[in-house]
Amino acid sequence: MGVHPNIHIPKESWPHWTWYAIECVIVIAVSLLASREITDSIEGLTPEIQNYLFIGNMGIFFLVWYVGLRRIILTKFLRNGY
Repeated sequence: MGVHPNIHIPKESWPHWTWYAIECVIVIAVSLLASREITDSIEGLTPEIQNYLFIGNMGIFFLVWYVGLRRIILTKFLRNGY
């Protein structure tokens, strides 16, 4: 019996929700890093205003991904067969 170079993972063997959890963690990490860089680039802010800007920027990145870009990117990849 030969070995096949392709690997088949049935849907039942991997919980579907974990892909959403992995995506959410990646989006949060990227938005935190980007928000930190944006907030640090603005000088002369009090700590309270820095906190508001940090959380606001993070929320904007999070919303832009889930409301705007996610649908466009996933439909493009799904349409191409990836």
